[in-house]
Amino acid sequence: MRQRVDIFSSYDEFHAGARVKITDEIALKWQAEFPILKKKIHAANCSQSPQSKRVRKAIHTYLDSWREFGMDWELWIEETYKAKQAFAKLIHAHPDEIAISTSASAATASIASALDPRGDRKKIVATEAEFPTVAHVWLGHQKYGFHVDFIPLTNGTIPSEAYENFVDKKTALASVTHVYYQNGFKQNLKKIAETVHQSGAYFFVDAYQSLGTCHVDVREMDVDILISGNLKYLLGIPGVAFIYVKKELVETLHPAVTGWFGQENPFAFDCSRLDFAKEGRRFDTGTPPIIAAYAARAGMEIINEVNPKHIEKRIQFLSELAIQKAQEYNLDYIGPDKVTNKGATTAIKVPKPHTVESLLKKRNIIASARGNVIRIAPHFFTTEDDIQKIMFKLKKVMKSL
Repeated sequence: MRQRVDIFSSYDEFHAGARVKITDEIALKWQAEFPILKKKIHAANCSQSPQSKRVRKAIHTYLDSWREFGMDWELWIEETYKAKQAFAKLIHAHPDEIAISTSASAATASIASALDPRGDRKKIVATEAEFPTVAHVWLGHQKYGFHVDFIPLTNGTIPSEAYENFVDKKTALASVTHVYYQNGFKQNLKKIAETVHQSGAYFFVDAYQSLGTCHVDVREMDVDILISGNLKYLLGIPGVAFIYVKKELVETLHPAVTGWFGQENPFAFDCSRLDFAKEGRRFDTGTPPIIAAYAARAGMEIINEVNPKHIEKRIQFLSELAIQKAQEYNLDYIGPDKVTNKGATTAIKVPKPHTVESLLKKRNIIASARGNVIRIAPHFFTTEDDIQKIMFKLKKVMKSL
């Protein structure tokens, strides 16, 4: 059994505090899990999380297994399933509704390949808030007869009622990003689901910019399909992603992007026919990303341990502070007015965003440039003092330009 690395003096010490909220004291204790935080403030979790001791240990566990045994496929496949279990717990699904992939792009392509353009539903509704890779997959499938309609952004947001004007009986699938990658705008999934399902379309959610920072319950929110990678707020690495498909829908979908691990019996080695698995793993493809699955599981176990509901409250507190300091320093904040309508990203419009990112890095602050903004994206281990320092140094950088 894998030994649990506990940075707290006792299990009760952590959970007694977490039942109330994540305080600065708890955040500081968690910082010991991330070595880079000894010297730097990491606020680029919207792009890449800092490396944790547990994730590093998990990767070395795989490497040690490979070195010692040469081949240990039963253990490695078991670890992949445990990663699916951790993802399922995160979104309140069943592990049998989860497939593993290599990226959000590959995960989306697998879902897109399962849509049938031969019927009356040939429209895919997406939004201008999509991360480009998701939109590119939908656009790429237009050659099969689909048509993509984009709901426009309105001042960096999308009113929930806008879906009523785009989703109709001709819609096969509505693609919704939970949190807009550029300015942190968060959508009301449950409300959108009602509109989408009234038309009979599938409700697809890209949760890459939200999972790990807020409570997500696919049952409560009535999500049909959800995808996410792990290198951002889930504390993992590139090369792994997960797909959730509601169990009632699994056997109605037949992906063309497939492989032997998506079959009922991968080890039948029958190349003459498709025999899709009856669970979510029918969206598995080839050999799973084993080493990345080790890292993914370790990262998600941290998130599940801290509890996304508690993280969400912490993120809202830090967001409120960041917005307040932005206003105090006359920085051009361009996100939602209410912290309940935003994810972890606080976006500040700046000239030369990549220059600003580099100048902050020289000051031991890791932030993320995107488009015309610099994104400040804290996590549960971020303290109030960290936010104060980030915004103060950003003000100094802006004056130096």
